[in-house]
Amino acid sequence: MMPQNGISRFIGRLQLHGRLSPQSIEAIRALPWRLIKRTKLSYVLREGDIPQEVSILVAGFAQRQKHTSDGTRQIVSFSFPGDPLDFDCLFLNEADFSVQMSTNGTIACVRTEAVNALLDKQPEVGRVITTALLADAAVSREWVVNTGRRDARQRLAHLLCEVLVRAKAQQIETDVFELPFTQEQLADATGLTPVHVNRVLRQLTGEGAISRNGRFITVPSWDVLEEIAGFDDRFLHLHDAR
Repeated sequence: MMPQNGISRFIGRLQLHGRLSPQSIEAIRALPWRLIKRTKLSYVLREGDIPQEVSILVAGFAQRQKHTSDGTRQIVSFSFPGDPLDFDCLFLNEADFSVQMSTNGTIACVRTEAVNALLDKQPEVGRVITTALLADAAVSREWVVNTGRRDARQRLAHLLCEVLVRAKAQQIETDVFELPFTQEQLADATGLTPVHVNRVLRQLTGEGAISRNGRFITVPSWDVLEEIAGFDDRFLHLHDAR
């Protein structure tokens, strides 16, 4: 049975991008969700799969990624509790990306035909899901700019800004934020090396943009971090992210 806090996070994520009627919310809750525990680094989806189910992240964090022919990895987005992980596959049959767990966590799966039946009955749900997927595409465009046109300091600062804004929007504690991603994962998301990521984190700490205690991060001055990053949250298309 789908836990209410899990489905509520998903509904909350959708409502960042559009309104849902009580009838639509109840219909989403009534879908035949199937819960699966996932361990860190396990795959939810692999590139080339033709999935019969789609999934949302209930707990933990995940990452979308692509691999080159020589096996190197580029992380193309991070996923938070409440995020749909592979709803693109409702419209595109074959997966062109992989989804891997960044941490231990839980996903909820549902058969694609059940979701498509819901979209036929509740077009409002389809519009909001499509808007959420378009917002994810906007994030991907911003990541292209981040890795292609910003220097290492700006890249990492921009990614931290995004992570914190998205976490807050999805009701995750951000005053003292436990960064769930390793330096290797941050490196593969920003086109840097883990050593370079460590150096930049120390630099941002020295500048007063962030404060670190192990994996826990606080932001003494959002204005400083935002200025370093050149951060503008419009690309997230959130109603109340801040």
